Amino acid sequence: MKALVVYESMFGNTAAIARAVADALGSHFEVTLAETRAVPRAIGMDLVVVGGPTHAFGMTRPGTRADAVRQGSAASADFGLREWLDGCPTLTGTPAAAFDTRMSSPLFGSAAHKAHRRLRRLGCVTVAPPQSFRVAGTSGPLLDGERERAGKWAESVAQAALAATHNA
Repeated sequence: MKALVVYESMFGNTAAIARAVADALGSHFEVTLAETRAVPRAIGMDLVVVGGPTHAFGMTRPGTRADAVRQGSAASADFGLREWLDGCPTLTGTPAAAFDTRMSSPLFGSAAHKAHRRLRRLGCVTVAPPQSFRVAGTSGPLLDGERERAGKWAESVAQAALAATHNA
């Protein structure tokens, strides 16, 4: 069985979570880990997991990515998770889940919640609620224990995806 973990990362924190997710999924799936700008194909996957940073209460946009580049990010200002999802074909029945990274201060909005809704519009069967992982500030670092928590979350996503596939 094949899984795709696709992510957008500005300062490396979301990439670290995506790697932890991919590592945990690797016990159950053949995993492809890819940045959004590589435009990975989701067709034919048995599980799709997407992740990105929360900017301005949701998924990044060209303007918020440009702000991150001005703050020292090496990420692309032109293409991110929003655009990848916009270009994604219908994935009817594909198990999926979404995560984000966000500052630990109490802020509203979540890239994961927005991505979760987009996955459902693409026809995916979401197998876990959207999950947020915390960073200490705009550029990080991840809070202690977040990588481990990401691995545990991914294990629960794997189990739910396998169950959904088995019951289909």
